[in-house]
Amino acid sequence: MKSATTSNSSENANAAAIGGADRPTNVVYFDGVCGLCNRFVDFVLSRDRRGSIRFAPLQGETAKFRPNGEAANISTVVWSDASGHEFLRSAAAVRVLWQLGGVWWLIGWLLWLIPLPLRDLGYRVIAVNRYRLFGKKETCRLPTPAERARFLP
Repeated sequence: MKSATTSNSSENANAAAIGGADRPTNVVYFDGVCGLCNRFVDFVLSRDRRGSIRFAPLQGETAKFRPNGEAANISTVVWSDASGHEFLRSAAAVRVLWQLGGVWWLIGWLLWLIPLPLRDLGYRVIAVNRYRLFGKKETCRLPTPAERARFLP
């Protein structure tokens, strides 16, 4: 496994080498049947003015296998950055905010100041209850024709 090249060792521990060099970058991997996750995707789509962020459902082909053929078995939001490093849970959400820029960049940095174990605890509390609070869909989110180019299979 490779890890992220950041100066914060706890952030390094949160990085995962889920894919190889041929994996797409600047991608949010999300639970396609989760109501909260779909709202997060809608939030990012409406604020990513540069169109630099792409999306892939965890149930899709892009997230399905590691390069060595093993099932990725991811059950949380993942951010794959331009360097090919992947971050999980709250570290992924913070990096998405940084990528959005503007006021969202600042909010991301304020969240980053919260120690990783506390951020991830808050993330896990919401994640455990996400289907009950925000619903679960029968199928993954289908992008509109205008959004289609930003979604990976």
